Amino acid sequence: MPDYSYLDIFIPRGISREAARQLLTEHAEYGQWELSLVRLYPDGSRRVRLRRKIIRVRSTLRN
Repeated sequence: MPDYSYLDIFIPRGISREAARQLLTEHAEYGQWELSLVRLYPDGSRRVRLRRKIIRVRSTLRN
């Protein structure tokens, strides 16, 4: 099972849907993040959780 790192973003209610989409698109394109969870609160604010795989590098050197 792969390991993930998570990034929580809070988007206040005054931010438009288009601006929120642009923010998340930039994180996905340049940071290799993918959407994990979106929670919409009654006041219009959103909490978004992004995730990306942690890539583990194994040494190929032998002692």
